[in-house]
Amino acid sequence: MIETDILIIGAGPTGLFTVFEAGLLKMKCHLIDALPQPGGQCSELYPKKPIYDIPAFPEVLAGDLVDNLMKQIEPFEPGFTLGERADTIEEQEDGTFIVTTNKGTIHKAPVVAIAGGLGSFEPRKPQISNIADYEDKGVVYVIRDPEVYRDQRVVLAGGGDSALDWAIFLADVASEVTLVHRRNEFRGALDSAEKVAELAKAGKINLITEAEVTDIFGEGKVEAVRINHKTQGELIKETDHFIPLFGLLPKLGPIANWGLEIEKNAIKVNNALDYQTNREGIYAIGDVNTYPGKLKLILCGFHEATLMCQSAYKRINPGKKFVMKYTTVGGVTGFDGSHKVAKKDQVINISEL
Repeated sequence: MIETDILIIGAGPTGLFTVFEAGLLKMKCHLIDALPQPGGQCSELYPKKPIYDIPAFPEVLAGDLVDNLMKQIEPFEPGFTLGERADTIEEQEDGTFIVTTNKGTIHKAPVVAIAGGLGSFEPRKPQISNIADYEDKGVVYVIRDPEVYRDQRVVLAGGGDSALDWAIFLADVASEVTLVHRRNEFRGALDSAEKVAELAKAGKINLITEAEVTDIFGEGKVEAVRINHKTQGELIKETDHFIPLFGLLPKLGPIANWGLEIEKNAIKVNNALDYQTNREGIYAIGDVNTYPGKLKLILCGFHEATLMCQSAYKRINPGKKFVMKYTTVGGVTGFDGSHKVAKKDQVINISEL
């Protein structure tokens, strides 16, 4: 049995940052994730995709953000159960929880923090009869490493942010990029749509709207696709890769059976206090939760994790008073005894102002 102070379900950015905030309060963390590596969607879905709304980082690749978080939490020695899904939860008489994975690994903790993002994902697949025959043979639903497409011909399909962003990115990587969308209008960000239009005018992207891919051809791998255009009729486009980006269908999985209050595939929490669910001792932070005014942003998950850890400390240490110290003053002390402290000239003495 693995015992810890806070058991975190989900090792995405929010789950990882929880380790840091808990570590400042001298609480140990262990994380469970169905993926084989930490990082959640950032590692699995778009490690090479830039993120622009992380404070102090004008631009950071999703994979680099995960690497930085792993370095930040290293002094607090978190444990990981990776490649396993949290299946069941049982509350004990003493108020602690037993969480068992689909592979039988047992975990025990007084606090459970669900940071599972949007849950598990299944791609939305286009209605093409033979598409399964070409999966991983030129057809993928998620771009993980854009270098795979260097000097290759790529056909993308979709009209959301993912399709627009990857069309822009691959314009400087692939030898030819074609973006196919059923409508003239895009669902993605306006500036991205305008950028795609500019690249199309410059001849760096083949933009085909009011059309959809209806068939795939090739001997053992993708060699061409059939595109049905609203006015031009049938087009055959030779390509090395076909990537339909129609989004992912999120599912909570077994967590939906844990007796938690669910609303629109998300877990309801008390955001006025500590992001606790309707079950005392079980919290939900990050994209997995919902409350009035909720924004599904990584930075919001960081904020929620910080407040959740304060509440968790009180649950684990009833009656014990905690005095918060800024890291610029107290530094960061890891469980291994390592200590990072601010230099004297970096600390502002209020009396000297």
